[in-house]
Amino acid sequence: MKNYDVYGIGNALVDTEYEVDDAFLENAKLPKGIMTLIEEDDRQRLIQLLEDEHEHLAVKQAGGGSAANTMVIVSQLGGTAFYSCKVANDSTGDFFVRDLADARVDTNLGRDREEGATGQCISMVTPDAERTMTTCLGITNFLSPKELNPEALRNSSMLYIEGYLVSSVTGFQAALEAQSIARNAGVNVSLTLSDPAMVENFKANYEQILGNGVDLLFCNHDEARLLTGADTPDECVTALKEFAPGFVMTCGSAGSIAWDGDRVISTEGVPTTAVDTTGAGDIFAGAFLFALSRGEDFSAANQLANRSASLLVSSFGARLTQREVDAGLKQA
Repeated sequence: MKNYDVYGIGNALVDTEYEVDDAFLENAKLPKGIMTLIEEDDRQRLIQLLEDEHEHLAVKQAGGGSAANTMVIVSQLGGTAFYSCKVANDSTGDFFVRDLADARVDTNLGRDREEGATGQCISMVTPDAERTMTTCLGITNFLSPKELNPEALRNSSMLYIEGYLVSSVTGFQAALEAQSIARNAGVNVSLTLSDPAMVENFKANYEQILGNGVDLLFCNHDEARLLTGADTPDECVTALKEFAPGFVMTCGSAGSIAWDGDRVISTEGVPTTAVDTTGAGDIFAGAFLFALSRGEDFSAANQLANRSASLLVSSFGARLTQREVDAGLKQA
C-alpha cells in the first residue's frame, strides 16, 4: 500500500488578495486574468499603489502556491499528500510551514531552511470574479532536485507537477527529476499547464515533459489552444489525445471535458454565483485526483471536481476551509 495518494511539486507562496476594478488594472498596467512574474521592487510598488493610493484593503492572506492548494484539497477530502517546495527561513516561510502542517500535508520542509525571502503572490479580483495575479517568486524560484524526497515519491500513487515550474531553470530540472523517479517506480505522472502565459512563453519545456510521458494532463481551454494550435473545445480534445493518454480540459462555467483513453466524458458545470476564480483549477485537479485515488472513474472524478471548483469560486480565497469541504463535498 502506498504512503501517499498524491505527491506534489511546485511553488510555495503566501497569497494576499485584494478587490479591485478594471480601472485599477489598467492604471497598474497589468494584463487582466493573467499571472505576471515580478521582482521584489515591483511588488513593493504594487502594494503601495493598492494600499496607499487606492486604499484597497487586503481581503485575505493565506498559504498558497498552485500545487500546494491542490495538495490541501486532497488532504481535506480524506486523502494523503506530500508536497516538495522551497521557502526561506523567514516569518513568511514559518507561516507557510505551519499552514501546510495544519492541513495535514507532509513536506520536505524543516527548520534548516535557507536565508532569503519566501515567495508571495498578490491576487487582484475584479467584480466579474476574474483574478489577475502578480507573483514574486523569491526563494521558490530556486526550487531544485535537492528539495525532492525520492522515498516519499516512490511510495505515492500519483505525482502532480505544477506547470509554473517551467519558468525556473532549477524548478524545471526538479520537475524532470521527479518525473524520472516516478516513471522508474511505476508512479503515475500528472501535469497541469497552470496558466496561458506559461504555455505561450515556455511551450518547449512543456513539450519536453509531455514527451517524457504524462499519464494525466490538466488544462483549461485557453491553455489547450495554445499548446495544440486547435480552436474549439472539440478540436482541442482531438488534438490533446496526441499529448497524453488521459486529460481533463476545464471550460469555465460550462464544465469540463475529460478523456480516459477510451471515451470522452463531458460534465456540466455546477451553477453558482462566482465572486473569485482564484484557485479554481487547483482545487479541480485535487478533487479529481482524490476521486481517482479512491477507485472512481473519470466520470465520477469529473463530477466531484466540478462541484469542488463551483464551491470554491462562490467565496473569496484560493482554498476551502475544512468545514466547507465537510458540508459541501462529503455528502455522498
